[in-house]
Amino acid sequence: MNAKANGDRCRSSAPRLRGFLRLAPALALAATLFAVSLVQGQSSDRAKQLGGKLVCMCNCNQILTACNHVGCTMSAKMLKEMDQRVAANDSDDLITQSFVQEYGEQVLAEPPAHGFNALAWAIPGIAFALGLGLVVMVIRHWRNRMTLAPAAAAGPAVSPEVLNRARHQADVETDD
Repeated sequence: MNAKANGDRCRSSAPRLRGFLRLAPALALAATLFAVSLVQGQSSDRAKQLGGKLVCMCNCNQILTACNHVGCTMSAKMLKEMDQRVAANDSDDLITQSFVQEYGEQVLAEPPAHGFNALAWAIPGIAFALGLGLVVMVIRHWRNRMTLAPAAAAGPAVSPEVLNRARHQADVETDD
């Protein structure tokens, strides 16, 4: 009875195995295409990331991957070159340096943080610190300034006799 049960089991699984063997090449092809598209997607994402660090050289002053000029030939050329270098698996620094050598430092979206360009990064912080210091000094000066005593409402009382004498003397001096 065991042999018969085993034979029945083998016969019932044979059609499943044949069906799987027919689908195996299609599954292998699908897996290969998926892996290739995944690798290409990664390289294009890497190219987009690197393109975000560069400026399109068509004088639009936009990021390379965001250049929206109608008929811009520079962005298409630069992106094609970027994709080729990424596909060749060049390092990010090598790709960036090759664009700098070809187009100059103006191709970089942000200035490098060394040499004179470091000043471009430092000036906003320095200006903020100086402005904040100036505001603090002015506020302290305003808070610590001396308050003046109010003036007396009326001066010392002058007697009418002194006032009449001053008027008479003014009349005498102006008549001459």
